[in-house]
Amino acid sequence: MIKPIYFALGAIPVIVALLISVPLLTKNEIPISAAHSFDKIDIEYTKHQLKKISYGITERVGAQKTEILSIKNDGDVKYSVTEHGYIQPDIRSKLDKDKLDKLKALIKETGFIAIPSESFSILENVTEYQKSNVKITLNGHVNQIHWPEQNATSDFIPPIITMVESELDQIISQIGE
Repeated sequence: MIKPIYFALGAIPVIVALLISVPLLTKNEIPISAAHSFDKIDIEYTKHQLKKISYGITERVGAQKTEILSIKNDGDVKYSVTEHGYIQPDIRSKLDKDKLDKLKALIKETGFIAIPSESFSILENVTEYQKSNVKITLNGHVNQIHWPEQNATSDFIPPIITMVESELDQIISQIGE
């Protein structure tokens, strides 16, 4: 039979580990402290609304709408839209320092720049889908990733990609307001 003193001594490291790990696991934000003022980042995010067009024997995939968001290191933002072949005027904006630092921290802390650029296959029966692309240059390291929306592929899209995508989509929606 275990003596109560040994049981209490064995429980102390477990309790300390729980006290340390629970706040870290339940926190859903990346700390902004990961971004440094000397970090240089450029982001180009592209979304294509694609549609398969069949010409009898051959098929072609064409873009119905293309959106391009460019974010420079100083926070300058340029948003371009091409819809049905017609280019709309660019929208220029400025990203505040906090939002830019949050984006830098998200990319640095999650290891986004180290994600291998994989090829995601598109399901045969999908005729309309969104395909996204992000090219990030962080301190001279470049990573470019292409991915379709989750319902257009049977492949697993890593959650970090969708996290970065949702942050960039938020910026687009704020510019459009």
